[in-house]
Formats: sequence, C-alpha cells, structure tokens
Amino acid sequence: MDLSWLHPTYCLINCYLARYLYLEDMQLLPWGGKITSESLKFFSPIVIWTIFESTEHNHHVLHSAFVDYYKVWLELMDQAIKENNKATIARNQEEQHKYLTWRAEKDPGYPLLKKLIGESRAEDLVMEFLFEGVNTLGTKSFLDYFPEYARDDGSVNKKRSMIGKSFETRPWDANGEFIGDAEAQ
Repeated sequence: MDLSWLHPTYCLINCYLARYLYLEDMQLLPWGGKITSESLKFFSPIVIWTIFESTEHNHHVLHSAFVDYYKVWLELMDQAIKENNKATIARNQEEQHKYLTWRAEKDPGYPLLKKLIGESRAEDLVMEFLFEGVNTLGTKSFLDYFPEYARDDGSVNKKRSMIGKSFETRPWDANGEFIGDAEAQ
C-alpha cells in the first residue's frame, strides 16, 4: 500500500499525517524484504511493503492500515483541486503510464499468475484490470521508458533488476529521507 502518487507534494504539505501513518504502521508491519532499486522510484517513504505470518492479529493490523490509508485518500480527494495546466496534466499522465508499464512488465506476481490461470488470462488480468491504463494512457513501450532492459534481439530482459541492487530493509528514515540499506530508526 502506498500513497506514492502524492509524494513528494503530499509529504511536503501534510507530512504530519503521513508520518503518523508511516511510524505506526512501520512498527506493526515489518519491511517485506527485497525491493529492487529500479522499483524503488515508484514508491514513497510511507509505503507499506510487508510480508508477515498469517495470523488473525496480523490480518487485523493490515486491514486497519488499509482503512487508515483509504481514509487519508478520501480526505485528500475531498480537498483536491482540479488541475487545469495542460503541461502538468500531460506530465502526470505520462508518469502514470510509465509506472503502469513498469508494473505490467516487472510485477513479481506475474509469473505466478501465468501458472495459475494461463498466459492469456494472466496478461488480460494484468493489462486490463490490475494495471489498466497501460494500453490507453500512452503509446510508449517498456523499452522506450527503460532502454537499459533491451536485449540485443530487441526483446525485454526478464531480469527483475539490471542494476543488481535491492533493499532488504526500509530504505527511508522516519523523516522520509533516503538512507539506503541502513536500519531505519
């Protein structure tokens, strides 16, 4: 869960609320393990990236965190002001398309979906539901956005990371500052 589309503006303007959610949830929902440096640019410091033991208590904690994030989202939608600047709208649309294109190609759950429901259905689920907008928000391809993944034959390298760096621990501190692999305090 993340309010990444609000970062950094949201954190700069309303950081007190984000910090409250982040600090509370960070204590209850531990960091979920490796996340590639390429993926990291699509997340904000208040992301909940977790893997936990499936217990009733942990499900309650996760549900409560989801409800908190959802309430913040609804509150922000009530306060939203319509953007009229065409250049800003185009930039936001392209950034959203870039994110959706990344996720549709590199989502870690995609191989499992293919095994469970078949390649055709998995592709439909990813492109038309989970990351809807890949085919409608823009025309750039994955390799247009991320040329470092191009193979000699023009196909996409399936490696999750070309840089080879991943973060085992939360890479931001409680103030939202990037700290890399150091333990967040």
